[in-house]
Amino acid sequence: MGRYARIMVEPPGPKAREMVVQDSRYVATSTKILPVAAAHAHGGVVTDVDGNDFLDFSSGMAVLNLGHTHPRVVQAVKEQADRLIHFAGTDFYYAAQVELARRLGNLAPGDQDRKVFFSNSGTESVEAAMKLARWNTGRKQFVAFLGCFHGRSLGSLSLTASKPVQRERFFPTVPGVVHMPYAYCYRCAYGMEPSSCWMHCARVLEDVYFTTLLPPEEVAALFIEPVQGEGGYIVPPREFIQEIAAICRRHGILLVDDEIQAGMGRTGRMWAIEHYDVIPDIMCTAKALGSGVPIAATIFSRRLDMSTGAHSTTYGGNLLACAASLATLDIIEEGRLAERASRLGNYLHRRLLELQERHDMIGDVRGLGLMQAIELVKDRQSKAHAVAERDRAIELAFKRGAILLPAGRSTIRFVPPLIVEEDFLDEGVDILDGVLGDVVRS
Repeated sequence: MGRYARIMVEPPGPKAREMVVQDSRYVATSTKILPVAAAHAHGGVVTDVDGNDFLDFSSGMAVLNLGHTHPRVVQAVKEQADRLIHFAGTDFYYAAQVELARRLGNLAPGDQDRKVFFSNSGTESVEAAMKLARWNTGRKQFVAFLGCFHGRSLGSLSLTASKPVQRERFFPTVPGVVHMPYAYCYRCAYGMEPSSCWMHCARVLEDVYFTTLLPPEEVAALFIEPVQGEGGYIVPPREFIQEIAAICRRHGILLVDDEIQAGMGRTGRMWAIEHYDVIPDIMCTAKALGSGVPIAATIFSRRLDMSTGAHSTTYGGNLLACAASLATLDIIEEGRLAERASRLGNYLHRRLLELQERHDMIGDVRGLGLMQAIELVKDRQSKAHAVAERDRAIELAFKRGAILLPAGRSTIRFVPPLIVEEDFLDEGVDILDGVLGDVVRS
């Protein structure tokens, strides 16, 4: 047992197994990755119903950048609940929503005046961006990227292209979405070298799509993740994002920046797009914005807007969520957590590179800030995906006290809270070191 991970009963223990049975009987959900049956959690440690302590390298699916149950967030929610829980900000007025919108607008990159539409989840923020783009441009088409994930509701699902299972049996999706290649990744679809691949992927939009398939004057918006999340934590070259933004400007296409997983300090900047010196027209954020309380925001230039009644949602910008979000922004800014994520991310990246030197099955190490990943391969020559090995490594890590998440085809992602210490990262890497050795031997 380490300083943080303590396994008292081999997981999943008897209480956890019973919860899995009851969950399967009563709860409808799309995915369950690991049989972690949480009882309580603080900071970066989750305690399950059998008394096991786990290092949380998932942050509740990149939601808990401040860690679990941050005391200031908890206090803010309690104080707000004593005053007022809900008063339909879509129909009435309250100060917390106005203040949060002002803060988010000011935090967005660039000097533009902005407005904010509040909703409850990442997929809703993307849906709002789609409607906003069509309303303001009068155009009907969208561009997204292969490997992207923007949500699972029917509009955002039309943009999503990370796994066939997410789209299976839901066709026809919303018409008018065209997908293009993303920038260089570890396994280029065209077999190109990194120095040339990114330019090909960017220019294929103008040189191929706009000349053969897609009239640019009919494209309302292009949706992009500055770091692809579900696609495998792919970090594109700076020039790729800049070239895509330039193409959008040339053709009057709105650039929509999906910061749902990468935002709120996760990559070492408040917003991941800041790494590329690009100013988007619309930004979508959710997940870590409320530190576990459901809230999302679509942030857009004031020159864009929709008429009253064109789009709305009852719970968007709920008072408890606004209180949690305002506290979250205070903590991130006062604690300079983005800078902390950059420093700790560099440290974690170095530790993962050390692992790569010891384990041939690690084909690539990549990431920004505390959004890091390794890709497992059968061998480094063929670069064949080691999917079963990846899944087995995640399972074994769980049994030894570390919660890890998959991404892409054979990627393991590391998204710990931004408030952890280096020894927390060390303990997780050491667990993974032993796990990978056992995977190879088995």
